[in-house]
Parts: sequence; structure tokens; C-alpha cells
Amino acid sequence: MDIAEVAKRSGVPASALRFYEEKGLIASTGRAGLRRTFAAGVLDRLSLIALGRAAGFSLDEIKGMFAADGRANIDRRALAGKADDIDATIRRLQALSSGLRHAAVCPAPNHSECPTFKRLLRAAGAGKLSVPAKKPAGPRRPAG
Repeated sequence: MDIAEVAKRSGVPASALRFYEEKGLIASTGRAGLRRTFAAGVLDRLSLIALGRAAGFSLDEIKGMFAADGRANIDRRALAGKADDIDATIRRLQALSSGLRHAAVCPAPNHSECPTFKRLLRAAGAGKLSVPAKKPAGPRRPAG
């Protein structure tokens, strides 16, 4: 398949495909004129890359999920660790959501008089509600 077909089938822009190839995540099999060509298996690799990115893995971590022969070789402990991270983020976000919902309907005349809102402020000030920033996938390049 040429790069345009891979982009169409995977939903991944051609610029991202070129970037992934540059980073060693995928490999083209050659060229058809000026266009890169890829084996059909690249679609499975792109699916694993998309899953890894959605889960918060860095591109370097995702690259390590492939064996030298190109097959998936995923560390189960890394998956469990990432699931734990996601669960912790969910708990923080649920606590934040509950506190904000309470503050929205709190009968206290002022939020500074609401014990629940004060606890929320203390937790936020202590960094207990912050969500880790998502690692960038790499430089943004224009599609095309």
C-alpha cells in the first residue's frame, strides 16, 4: 500500500506516518514513484501505536513494545502499571468532580465557609488533584 492508502485506512495523517517511520516505529517497504509503500501489517502496528498513545505511553515506550522481528512484545508489568496510573487519575478526577458539584450547590453563603470546598482547596494546593501532563507525541507537522 502506498502512504496515501495507509493514511486513508488508518486515519493517521501521512505526516505522522513519515514521523513514525523517522522514529523507527514503522518501516516502509520501498517506494512507488515518490510515495513510500508499506506492507499490510503496518495497519496493525498503527493500531498498537494508537492504543499506546491513548493509554499515555511515550513513543519511545511504544517502540519498545515491538520485537526486532516487528511482532508485538509487550511487557505485561508496564501495562499493569499504566492501568494503575489511569485508575489513580480517575480517582483524582472523580474527587475533583464531586467537590466541584458540591460547590455548585453548596448552601453555605460563601464558598470560603464551606468545609467541603475548603478540603478541595487544600487537596488542590497540595497537588493531590493534579493530573500529570500528557507527554507530547512529537513535533506537530502539517497534514499533507
